[in-house]
Amino acid sequence: MMLLALAALLAPALQSPPAVAAPQAIVSSYVPERVYDTRQKAFGDFESMLADLARADVVFVGEQHDDANTHRLELAILEGLLRRRVSPVVAMEMFERDVQPGLDQYLAGTIAEEPFLKDARPWPRYATDYRPIVEFARAHHLAVLGSNVPRRIATDVSKNGLAALDALGGDRPLAARELQCAPDGAYYDRFVEAMGGHPAPADPKAADTRARNDRFYFAQCLKDETMGESVAEAFDKNPAAHPTIVHFNGAFHSDYAQGTAAAARRRLPGRRVAVVTVIPVEDLDREKPDDDRLKLADYLVYTIK
Repeated sequence: MMLLALAALLAPALQSPPAVAAPQAIVSSYVPERVYDTRQKAFGDFESMLADLARADVVFVGEQHDDANTHRLELAILEGLLRRRVSPVVAMEMFERDVQPGLDQYLAGTIAEEPFLKDARPWPRYATDYRPIVEFARAHHLAVLGSNVPRRIATDVSKNGLAALDALGGDRPLAARELQCAPDGAYYDRFVEAMGGHPAPADPKAADTRARNDRFYFAQCLKDETMGESVAEAFDKNPAAHPTIVHFNGAFHSDYAQGTAAAARRRLPGRRVAVVTVIPVEDLDREKPDDDRLKLADYLVYTIK
């Protein structure tokens, strides 16, 4: 250690040439992925998928939150659509309706990022997961829509049921006007299963558990209906321009064309609504969808975790 320290002190006096810096690690822009077209029941490629999505009216991209490659592929979808001269409207579960004014101001360049984020309630991993999408939209003058119901309203519904909406007063437009949230059907069953399943009939707390699950489902359905309404309204604002709305959301909201995708499709009769689900996996070469996954989406995009 003393010899090393002495050499460091002597180096300037001896006027040794500067040491060559170690090469920086190369960060690849390539995102490992394989695309499965569930209608053709065959693997295709990312570019062919983009060419097809460019002809859709609405594209739902179901993500696995906090997966880095998923978010890079989301950005690649926007880039690919823009290459095909489609100027998409970006819609995001991650922003709520009441922050739209600040989002619009930031995109227009009239406020800085710090005050925008102060009021926009960004998700915890915004800087790595969603900022690249917003900045891409800002650079290319794309609209970004905060589609979701404010969390405080959804939380109130999860505690008190849909009757909580009656007390919103002037905030009522922050939630969907029309709701179809009957606690039954395939989506309801899938939601309850994710919550832990239906209680056993003999369970003395079965009624309470069912009531709780129903309230949680109403909050989930309120989000779906609000996001679906937001997407439909964005399309209806200028149907002659034929905008393609690209909505980013957790995959549960759009898998099987249920939830948010169903809410949008109901409001856009005759329009094409496409669903993409991104699935992080350990080994791309081993993946082949089973019969259930074939029903998840129009396209399954497998990527490395």
